Amino acid sequence: MNDLDPRQRLAQRLRSLRTECWPDVRITQPQLAQALGGVSVPLISSWESATNSRIPPVARLDDYALLFSTPRFLGPDGPHQLDAAELTEDEQRTAAELKRELRQLRKAAVQEAPAEEAVGVEDSLKSGPWCFGHGHTVTVVCAQLPQHMAAQIPYTDADDPDYIELLSYSDLDSMFELHGHLRAANPASNVFLRSAGKMTPDDFSTHLAILGGVDWNVATTEILGRLGLPVRQVADWSTEGAQYFETEESGKKKQFRPTLEKHGDRNVLVEDVALFARGVSPFNQRRTVTICNGMYGRGTYGCVRALTDAYFRDRNSAYLRSRFGESDSYCILTRIPIIHGATLTPDWSLGDNTLFEWSR
Repeated sequence: MNDLDPRQRLAQRLRSLRTECWPDVRITQPQLAQALGGVSVPLISSWESATNSRIPPVARLDDYALLFSTPRFLGPDGPHQLDAAELTEDEQRTAAELKRELRQLRKAAVQEAPAEEAVGVEDSLKSGPWCFGHGHTVTVVCAQLPQHMAAQIPYTDADDPDYIELLSYSDLDSMFELHGHLRAANPASNVFLRSAGKMTPDDFSTHLAILGGVDWNVATTEILGRLGLPVRQVADWSTEGAQYFETEESGKKKQFRPTLEKHGDRNVLVEDVALFARGVSPFNQRRTVTICNGMYGRGTYGCVRALTDAYFRDRNSAYLRSRFGESDSYCILTRIPIIHGATLTPDWSLGDNTLFEWSR
């Protein structure tokens, strides 16, 4: 590589921030690793390498911008990640300028990088929307099965010696998939599971991940009402055709329905419709709320997989950044295809997989 190589310029800038940002302060790689939420020191070394540098994910560069806006992140109790709301106005301006600079350097570096360079697993986990920052608690909220359904499942009676609480939860596939991803992406954070009807007051102050629709999950109904999205879910299962998402744009309403095919005497789902929505939590302005909600459970699962599936999460995360940028409130209605019983992950970079998009 020569001196003009964009990847080298990015690596040099990251190294200079660590070693020269403040004249009287020299930050070590272990200190920076701790401040970034416990990433490995070798990973930081690879980002700073003068000969074989790796390109950090966008989210990590945004963390750099936040940290190097003020030396206060070193703190008396050791390096730690600051919340953006803790910054002064001058520090916020510095962070914004650094973010723009680092993103521009990264964009040039990505264009120069060989196509076969894959994003590492750790980079991938830390760059997506499901990474919330060091120590931030996340609460996954599901509905519980209606009593008449739960009663048909063994071990759902709390008085049974073999009682298994999770068997009474709906959307188990989605919950299992998301919980594992959240723990991997946020290793220093608590990740709690809650049923919508049993949330504690403290749960509402955390990052919330709501799974499932308005028919069973009362948290979905409550949050959708508070976010003010131009999307509503209609789930009247007693009336044929009354299961759809309805959007409103420029005064015009449009409905999106799942697709079912008749196989003998059964209706088989071949394509679901699901909502992915992210917004500022109405209960804590420093936290987020995210909804993954299909008309059917398959749609919810596919919506979750859009940002956890190792084959598609980086592509779909990049799509969200390109479409919504710094917006703190946005949503997508997406197709979720089902083929021979398998729920496929939607690729949002293909235009026909997104049915409706909105951001504030």
